[in-house]
Amino acid sequence: MKTTLKYIILFAVIFISSDLFAQNIHFVQNGVIEFEKRSNIYALIKKKIDKDNESYMNEAFELYKKNNPQFKVAKSTLSFTRDKSLYKWPPVEETANNNWISSDALADLKNTIATNFDQQTSITQKNVYEEVYLVKDSVRKINWKITDETREIAGYECRRANAIIMDSVYVVAYYSNQIAVSGGPESFTGLPGMILGLALPHENVTWFATKVTEVTVPEKDLLAPTKGKPTDNKGLKAILLSAMKNWGQYAHPIFKAFSL
Repeated sequence: MKTTLKYIILFAVIFISSDLFAQNIHFVQNGVIEFEKRSNIYALIKKKIDKDNESYMNEAFELYKKNNPQFKVAKSTLSFTRDKSLYKWPPVEETANNNWISSDALADLKNTIATNFDQQTSITQKNVYEEVYLVKDSVRKINWKITDETREIAGYECRRANAIIMDSVYVVAYYSNQIAVSGGPESFTGLPGMILGLALPHENVTWFATKVTEVTVPEKDLLAPTKGKPTDNKGLKAILLSAMKNWGQYAHPIFKAFSL
């Protein structure tokens, strides 16, 4: 009887302690996240070299490596509340590099994306060369596979999830359920917490949070972009396919980049 009573008391203490611990967990629901996007330009250039262009591309690549770092770095921010977010880039890119050989559609991608989590819709301003499009559609549905792997990002413990989008693009994401918003950089959402780390390993690009600031975000800082030719995802796909129909092997990576 004494042994039974001892276990009853022990389980009661564990239950009460767990309940108190859960009550003390703080979940962030408003704030601004600073992201750093890193594109491996050396790897991206190597992919462009083939037997038809190697005579001049190899020389240009060696010259580029002598004068430029391996990674192109860009900063972006994600402002968010429980029901909305706005992902955007600063007006001036500090690390801009206009060298022709380092030009890459994905590395240079600068989408502005307003997401409404309640309505599961997004408005994306896309700069496609000389044109600007305003793409209004539902958020991308991603079939995430959550794993047991964890890592710390910007002071938050994050869990890894994997997915395939657009039939062939492998995605690795790290999300934190301490930030109780199902958002993330670019068009990546749909996990039980905020995505603080994102990698497209085969595309040689990553987005990782460097700072999370919990702050009240005014409605004006979440306003969707309004400039651009209105379309939806299906319409943009048709526009891209039509424009690139004669681009051969060079069309595929560019199409993927503008479809993110």
